[in-house]
Amino acid sequence: MKKTLLLLLGLLTALPAPVGATATAADLPLTLEAAWQLADQSNPVLNSARANLATAEGQLADAQGLLWNNPQIAAERVRRTVPDPGLGDRTQREWNVGLTQALEIAGQQGYRRTAAEQELAALRETIEEARRQLRAEVEQKFVRVVSLQLRAEMEAGLVDLIKENSAVTRKRFDAGEDTKLDANLAEVELGRANNQLEIVAEQLIQARADLATLLQLPAAKLPTVKGSLAVKPELPYTVDQLLAAAASRAQLRALDHREQAARHRLGLERAAVYPDVTVGLSSAREGPGDAREKLVGLSVSIPLPFFRRNAAGIGKASAELTQAEIEKQAAARDTRARVLSLWQKLDSLRQRVRRMDQSVLQRLEENQRLSTAAYRAGEISLVQMLLATRQVLDTRREVLEAMTDFALTRSELEQSAGWTGTK
Repeated sequence: MKKTLLLLLGLLTALPAPVGATATAADLPLTLEAAWQLADQSNPVLNSARANLATAEGQLADAQGLLWNNPQIAAERVRRTVPDPGLGDRTQREWNVGLTQALEIAGQQGYRRTAAEQELAALRETIEEARRQLRAEVEQKFVRVVSLQLRAEMEAGLVDLIKENSAVTRKRFDAGEDTKLDANLAEVELGRANNQLEIVAEQLIQARADLATLLQLPAAKLPTVKGSLAVKPELPYTVDQLLAAAASRAQLRALDHREQAARHRLGLERAAVYPDVTVGLSSAREGPGDAREKLVGLSVSIPLPFFRRNAAGIGKASAELTQAEIEKQAAARDTRARVLSLWQKLDSLRQRVRRMDQSVLQRLEENQRLSTAAYRAGEISLVQMLLATRQVLDTRREVLEAMTDFALTRSELEQSAGWTGTK
């Protein structure tokens, strides 16, 4: 049993980290802000999303070029043998240089550039959304660690209380004032309390390991956190403010940019039906040395779109646009509904915590103090004292669970609404 208590105390003991300092594995206990900093710097999913920026920026750089198609240059040098009736065959050298450029004539360049700009903007908003989701996940795991630390302290306090009462029961049994049944009951309650303490300690280790994994901390470093589950009487926002924030959250902005990109890609595919005009300019020298001719030519060519009208490209782009519109509408509808449901749940949890803490728990704690004093004075039995203790402990557990649910629900609500205000 001493080993269990020493393990628990080792898990709960730590030095406070400097405010505003960047957290490392050795800066214990972690604050929520420090945990967010670690996640922003080291999370592989977020860093992978940031790495995709190079691809979108490269596509935009290509689309912003003066022309989409590169010019083509061709050079030709010819050795021609010309028969001369009087002198035999005569060799002469001729050359030809030409430059051609394909020109888009239906505004494809503008569609392509705007689509690339919208894709880059969508990716940036997606990264911001991924960052917010990561912060929400970190906060939820952080809250679970805080909750289990408080639960461990609560269970350790119960063990100490039962130990004191067990010592009193043992003395009274030795003095013949209590029965063997009371002595056995006290030992059983102490064993149950120690077992519950060990279970919570194991859950706390797992919760810290989960947080360490998310923060990419070394496997040997299980973070102790510093935080509170106190439920404030008032929230720093109203449901209308949350709904307004939800309408412009990063996820919806990303979907809007993707819809605009899909719309311009459809315009690009439709414009591709119009053929590119290829303009060429050439210069050549031909003929014998004494009668060499200099030729300059201008050519224009255009394919005739008789057999291929880009129906496949237009159909695919049209389907992508429709899917983007549907996804945006569904996300907006689901976000609003989720914010409203989480707001109602949060309000219910706040009222429940306040009611249990103010009206129920305070009276039970008073009953526990009175029953403990009465038992030690021999006025009530051990069963009555344990009943009052169990009522207080069960109520404290319920309050702690409700406070934990409140913190988790609040984090989920703010993430769903894209709230960026003060916590």
